[in-house]
Amino acid sequence: MFKDNQQINDDREIIDRLGGSTKVAELIHYKVQRVQNWKERGIPSAEKLKFPHLFLNTNIHAQRKAKANFESISA
Repeated sequence: MFKDNQQINDDREIIDRLGGSTKVAELIHYKVQRVQNWKERGIPSAEKLKFPHLFLNTNIHAQRKAKANFESISA
C-alpha cells in the first residue's frame, strides 16, 4: 500500500515523540535500522496493529489540526 507524504510525516513524528528510532526499537525489541527505515517509508500497518498503544495515538492528528487552525487565525 502506498503511503502519502503526510502519513509518512505523521509516522516520523510519532517515532520522534516516542524518543526516536533507538528508543522505539528498544521498546518493541526490533533493530534500530528497521525503525529508522519507517521514518522514510512510514510505519507498516501491521506494525501499528501489533503496537497500537504506541502507534495508533490520535492525539498527534488533533495537535496538528489545532496548530494549523491557530496559525491560520494568527496570520
